[in-house]
Amino acid sequence: MEFEKLIAERRSVRAYKNEPVAHELLVKILKEAQAAPSWKNLQASRCYVVEGEKLEEFRALSLPSFNQNSSRGAALIVTTFVRDIVAFTNGTADTELGNKWGAYDLGLHDAYLVLAAKNAGLDTLIMGIRNPEAIREALEIPENEDIMSVIAVGYRDQEPGMRPRKELGEVVRFF
Repeated sequence: MEFEKLIAERRSVRAYKNEPVAHELLVKILKEAQAAPSWKNLQASRCYVVEGEKLEEFRALSLPSFNQNSSRGAALIVTTFVRDIVAFTNGTADTELGNKWGAYDLGLHDAYLVLAAKNAGLDTLIMGIRNPEAIREALEIPENEDIMSVIAVGYRDQEPGMRPRKELGEVVRFF
């Protein structure tokens, strides 16, 4: 898909068809997301994919009811980053931002992931309101990883409109 069209058509979708996403398609978009830039190419982003039989139980344990409803019918990808690696040398932060650089790299990764999904004919919803303790236990996520988001990936069952954007002058300053 042409990049401008991809950007224009990507939306946060809150209704999915009850149509499973093929495992191979999930693998494809996850491989494409790995191409995202990262600090010194450390690639500290991690993904945990929930699909098939475990999906509904996991959804009920890990998401509030409104996110359970918004993601029904979609596979779920939990994204994390390994703490104290990105922007750290010998256990010491390289900048005042510390682990925020790990979160930054994960944000880049997740942006690539949702764009790769859209390019493959899928839609997404990035959910930040979730139960991290239940997620960590269910997916056996190591303690040294910060759980950031749960991303629903599936086939849209609605046509959400474009949400308004601020004027460029409100968010950008040229010098």
